[in-house]
Amino acid sequence: MIRLITRGAKVTRTTVSHADLMGAPASAVRGAIRTGSYTGHTAGLAAGKLQCNLAILPERYALDFLRFCQRNPKPCPIVGVGDTGDPSLPTLGRDIDIRTDVSKYRVFRDGALSEEVTDISDVWADDLVPVALGCSFTFENALVRNGIPVRHLETGRNVPMFRSNIDLVPAGRFGGKMVVTMRPIPTEQVESAREISRRYPQAHGAPIAVGDPSQIGIADLSAPDWGDAVDIKDGEIPVYWACGVTPQNVLLAAGLPICITHSPGHMLVADVAEDAETTILP
Repeated sequence: MIRLITRGAKVTRTTVSHADLMGAPASAVRGAIRTGSYTGHTAGLAAGKLQCNLAILPERYALDFLRFCQRNPKPCPIVGVGDTGDPSLPTLGRDIDIRTDVSKYRVFRDGALSEEVTDISDVWADDLVPVALGCSFTFENALVRNGIPVRHLETGRNVPMFRSNIDLVPAGRFGGKMVVTMRPIPTEQVESAREISRRYPQAHGAPIAVGDPSQIGIADLSAPDWGDAVDIKDGEIPVYWACGVTPQNVLLAAGLPICITHSPGHMLVADVAEDAETTILP
């Protein structure tokens, strides 16, 4: 529970944990993030609601980036696009402010990570366009509902993410290799996991590979490039899905003067259902 502390005219909020927010509605999760009470990852939060990766870039590059996403729908499923200079995303939630409602952002300048922050109000500009992309955290809720274990949720960790050797279809200055997530799945449940996740094309859909990590260029599953390593138990097999960190790598390689993304695992939590069309309007 969030407890308010009043000091004179100023109201502050105590820090809340991931466990405190389990079961809270999407608006409450965003509220805790907006006030700075919560800055952690969003895996497992707001069950049943769409979680989104984020890319914010200058308008003059946005069309080519959207073309890139359209040509690579597995890692980059577009679920929302804002107006130039407008920090709201009305198709995803009526009160979303993209400057404050993600628990951690990455700011890139000229192809290098400049800073990691919890609020981008100071770097927001009138020429920026916010793009929301589907996230695999969405279909994880469906896996759990169907009795398929999700190890990083069980252990309170962030999902492990890896660079792969899978080529992307380029558009303009955007291109590169796909990033993937890995979840160990009991061998007898792999086909069920495939069929369940296939129902969520806005959240990367079905897996892109199963089994030997070397087939997609991963050398060591115990050393993810982002997120946290998880144990693979006897009778389990690693399963790989396309990952929304992919556009972060692509934007970084493009060397834009500025672009902003979520920090891996720190997603925008939307008000729309994970399996619904994005239809919320002002």
